[in-house]
Amino acid sequence: MKKHLCVLILSALIFSCKTTKNISQNNSNQSFISEMIDSSAILKNSFTGVALYEPATKKMLFERNSDRYFTPASNTKLYTLFASLKTIGDSIPTLKYVKRSDSLIFWGTADPTVLHPSFQNDAAIRFLKGRKEKLFYSNANFTNQHFGLGWSWDDFNDAYSPELSGMPLYGNIVEFNVKNKITSISPKIFSSSFRQKQSKDDFVQRVQHDNQFSVPSNLLQSADYEQHIPFKTSAELTQQLLIDTLKRNVSLIKMVIPADAKTLFGIKADTVYRKMMQDSDNMLAEHLMLICGGILKDSLNSSFAIDSIINKHLSTLPDAPKWVDGSGLSRYNLFTPRTMVALCEALAQNRNQDELFSMMAVGGKSGTLKSQYQTDKPFIFAKSGTLSGVYNLSGYLLTKSGKTLIFSMMYNNFTHGASKIRKETEKILRQIHERN
Repeated sequence: MKKHLCVLILSALIFSCKTTKNISQNNSNQSFISEMIDSSAILKNSFTGVALYEPATKKMLFERNSDRYFTPASNTKLYTLFASLKTIGDSIPTLKYVKRSDSLIFWGTADPTVLHPSFQNDAAIRFLKGRKEKLFYSNANFTNQHFGLGWSWDDFNDAYSPELSGMPLYGNIVEFNVKNKITSISPKIFSSSFRQKQSKDDFVQRVQHDNQFSVPSNLLQSADYEQHIPFKTSAELTQQLLIDTLKRNVSLIKMVIPADAKTLFGIKADTVYRKMMQDSDNMLAEHLMLICGGILKDSLNSSFAIDSIINKHLSTLPDAPKWVDGSGLSRYNLFTPRTMVALCEALAQNRNQDELFSMMAVGGKSGTLKSQYQTDKPFIFAKSGTLSGVYNLSGYLLTKSGKTLIFSMMYNNFTHGASKIRKETEKILRQIHERN
């Protein structure tokens, strides 16, 4: 009896020590993170949310407003990455087509990489060039708006806000370059759409509802100037771009995709995911969601894709996300820090760590975090998100002792520049790295 009693007491003491250690570690995290947030003059007027989680033990190590909703900005791209991994295979579908008699009818799949300057993907163009049939392009499967819900209307001239389309070409961007007073424009079909003007502006301005561009005279005298301007998309413009690129006729037709349509695949999907995540590319993110819609329903519609992904894969998240676009340009998006952490954990279950981390911006090494978290061995692998009055960073942190933690740092409603918030976030995450 005494022997059994001693064993029970010893077991209780061991369990008590373990529990005390865990509680002590949690209290330590709560103490120094709270102190850093509360003592920061920069964070004083910001609405701050934090969730710090250890997946190995399934324990939340620290929370501050983790159940409150925040505007996520480009943290939304983590959702887009999850949707893409769940829906798109190894390669991006680049074209749908069917042969009818002497005609080839084809549809875009929203593949954003066709003739995109950052990718070498001309699979669709080579395929169409090599066909002997008459070519007919249908845009009937594109059922989305050209802009996302809640986007700022006056961003139409900015490179980060290209329109959405069923068959994007050249990234839906016009490249305007001046080198030693010599001007070049790509695609060349837009060359006649640029007009010189006397102006004090220092940038090219497109007409809001038309593809007419005004160039200040002083820019034409530049030694080195480059600007990327979104063009106004339409099925007719896609037709003209295809004719100009293929050097053969392409007719427009309104036809839904039949059941016997075949799919042509393009580049490897991971290549697109990596650029979207590391460079925070909005155009890629939006069109990846359209691709998901096309795979799930043969309709290029991001709202349908979002609803499908939530219902099928994300119904158990701690707080129901308000998710409306692929890029995070919309201020209608609303996520909580603890839900961002749960999503990151779900991502980690879909890819091994090396693959997943290679897609993220890496502190001190790549993407939007290249100039931060400088260290010999990277310890931050994450997605940032910035809008006016918004900064967020969510992802994975490797501690000095070798643990992998998942974190979400979300800040809304501040009035100063986001660079100050970035520096405060780096201070906190460095301390978490050192202390855990």
